[in-house]
Amino acid sequence: MQIKLSDKDLGIFVFQLDQKNYINFCPGRGGVITNWVSDGKEILYFDEKRFIDKKKSIRGGIPILFPICGNLNTTTSVFGKEYLPLTQHGFARDLQWQYDFNENEKSLCLFLNESKKTKKYYPFDFELRIEVKLQINCLEFEITIHNKTDFAMPINFGLHPYFNVSDFKNLEFIDNPLDCQDQEKNIISNTLEELNKINLGVDLLMYTSGRSSFRDKIFEREVTLNHPYPFDLGVIWSDPPRRMICLEPWTSPRNSFVDGFRKIMIPSNVSKRLNASIQIKSLK
Repeated sequence: MQIKLSDKDLGIFVFQLDQKNYINFCPGRGGVITNWVSDGKEILYFDEKRFIDKKKSIRGGIPILFPICGNLNTTTSVFGKEYLPLTQHGFARDLQWQYDFNENEKSLCLFLNESKKTKKYYPFDFELRIEVKLQINCLEFEITIHNKTDFAMPINFGLHPYFNVSDFKNLEFIDNPLDCQDQEKNIISNTLEELNKINLGVDLLMYTSGRSSFRDKIFEREVTLNHPYPFDLGVIWSDPPRRMICLEPWTSPRNSFVDGFRKIMIPSNVSKRLNASIQIKSLK
């Protein structure tokens, strides 16, 4: 295994198991994983043209959501008038991250700490550490969020994977609950009925069993997201005509910092640990 610079202009590095199994990541753009090749197949969707324009948000890869998931239903900061309001999905996906290689675990380590920029939005000292383990047909995430402040720190955390799909009509979703929340309309709906409209664009939140999956009949693969409690919320999002779907693990729904629902409070000098994995299974 090795880490080396892949694209100097874009600041993209490669973390490689072998020629057919590797990930690309960009520390300077939120530590985002831009590409995952598993057994020679491109698993993730990534819009490189949009990525080049730094004024636009990233569409693709695996952005990191912290300290909130989604948005807040307020135009002012929940921390007081001296702070700026947190924007959609928080600030982690927009900042410079540090990285290292864990020789013992053979894993990529991504780090984010408080800074002058984060203190404009979030009055806490923290370290966010994500250990990424690359295996054949599997990507594992071990997340540690450490509160370095002398008082309790509220957090949400999420990952935002964009998956390549052949076509919406070739997809089969499994392991989903009967009902879901339409996040655009803020109503409870039947999951199957909503997923039948995925080619029109959906934004669905589900309280899962900690496992979410879909099958692509043309690509002949099954993608399974394992995300145990408290990382067990699942979001399915599509943005046609892009041939991709997002299957996202969240700890907390939108507006959690305002209404308090599933807001995680980390005591002073304590760490919160989360884990998730993405597994690829061939259907051939």
